[in-house]
Amino acid sequence: MTALAASIAAQDFDLVPSRSYRAGSPERARLEAALTEVRSAAYDLPLVIGGREVRTGNTFPILAPHERATALGSVHTGSAPEVEAAVAAAREAGRTWGRLPADERAAPFLRAADMLSEGPWRDRLVAATMVELSKTAAQADGDVAEAADFIRANVANMAALESVQPVSPAGFVNHVDYRPLEGFVLAISPFNYTSMNNLAFGPALLGNSVLWKPASTAALVANLSLQLLREAGLPDGVISLLNGEGREIGDLVVRHPELAAIHFTGSTRTFRSIWDTVGRNVSRYRDFPRIVGETGGKGFVAVHPSADVEAVAVACVRGAYEYQGQKCAAVTRVYAPRSLWPALKERLIEQTEALAVGDPTMPGTQLGAVISGRQHAGHVDALAQAREENLVLAGGDAWDTPGWFVQPTLLEVSDPRSRFMTEEFFGPIMAVYVYEDSAWEETLRLVDGTSEYGLTGAVFAADESAIAKADRVLRYTAGNYYINDKPTGAAVGQQPFGGARASGTNDKAGTVWNTIRFTSPRTTKWTQTPDSGSRIAALDG
Repeated sequence: MTALAASIAAQDFDLVPSRSYRAGSPERARLEAALTEVRSAAYDLPLVIGGREVRTGNTFPILAPHERATALGSVHTGSAPEVEAAVAAAREAGRTWGRLPADERAAPFLRAADMLSEGPWRDRLVAATMVELSKTAAQADGDVAEAADFIRANVANMAALESVQPVSPAGFVNHVDYRPLEGFVLAISPFNYTSMNNLAFGPALLGNSVLWKPASTAALVANLSLQLLREAGLPDGVISLLNGEGREIGDLVVRHPELAAIHFTGSTRTFRSIWDTVGRNVSRYRDFPRIVGETGGKGFVAVHPSADVEAVAVACVRGAYEYQGQKCAAVTRVYAPRSLWPALKERLIEQTEALAVGDPTMPGTQLGAVISGRQHAGHVDALAQAREENLVLAGGDAWDTPGWFVQPTLLEVSDPRSRFMTEEFFGPIMAVYVYEDSAWEETLRLVDGTSEYGLTGAVFAADESAIAKADRVLRYTAGNYYINDKPTGAAVGQQPFGGARASGTNDKAGTVWNTIRFTSPRTTKWTQTPDSGSRIAALDG
């Protein structure tokens, strides 16, 4: 282990502090200047392959979801020739990058983390996140700060991994070399978090060459994130950025014989399709590809009759509606006891109706727009069904001018297996099922059995026996499980994030368990006094 890695491993890194952006503050002034820059830049974003900027002429527009009539620029897309060029660049970069000492690989990433913590790059990426992803200043700032947190966590995890070494008896030196994978890593990142540049950055830190396919609706923040890392000193070709249609780019890369691993965050349907493609092509690959994925969720809140109603209401509203519910961890199903429901219902309706929807770059706005017209259309259909079934307690409306807006919506369902309790909508829609107070264990089994996902969930109760029962019944229902707190907002290094079942492979982003998936350990035994005898010992008896 290098001296740099050892020093980082010995400390608990501090999370990047958030900013308030209060009116009249210097940080608000810098943010407003960065927003003006982003809105006026007229971006012409290329693919980035081996350090070359490639413009193909096949483009799509960059849109602000809350102001969709105004394009911020365009993004060039690639196809088969660009994929082959990116693979060749990865192959070339891997000859040197993967052999560098850990501290040399860590250096550009740590510089990038510092640049994200303070200075113009933080302002620029916060502004881009607000405009392209439709996040408020607080949400965008937390997102960009988390990108820096992930980088520092990755370096600490690399150090921790390299410190795990075998015993060396007298006369022998045993060592494990945590090599990068042989081939390239495909990183497929989602639209909803700028910090998900970690899907590309994490494997690259370990010496891998990465082909990065970001969501088309987050092309700007991905391009800026790679610009930042290149400015911090990352060598050309370590990460190549491939914009394009997911099926075309993804299918070409996933079938490539040099594919070593996939680092994915996105929908369960897409992940299953990728896994199926890998399975059908398994004889083509040099190695068995590693597949690491975080997918969908149906976050739950199970409320016991002993729970604090005020705490439940706040957790549900924040967990369901922050960032328009576009989180796989979002609260979308609530199980409320009949005795608490009248008071809880009143508070949920009041708090839901008080939320301000609009342009998230404007102070006072709490919810922006959903990410695309396709997502918006799905929400419109779901809300139409909810209104038809007379389920709506608050909200229930949507509009598409000037952006793709959906009201935060509260539903009450009588069927615990309603689609509103089982399907992921990825929008600001929360459904409540009311159960009889005496049916706590039966309700817990409903929570466990009526959704295919296993990502996040929370239990609210003051009764410790009720908490203990929930812990037993819900053991596999959530990879991130909360008691008397909302099941969102996992912090790097504090609540390792990831789930199983249809929610992914549960490799816990930002942890050593995720790190190990992108290494190929080699054990070396060095015998210091070789055996010079030629006789094979006979067996006794």
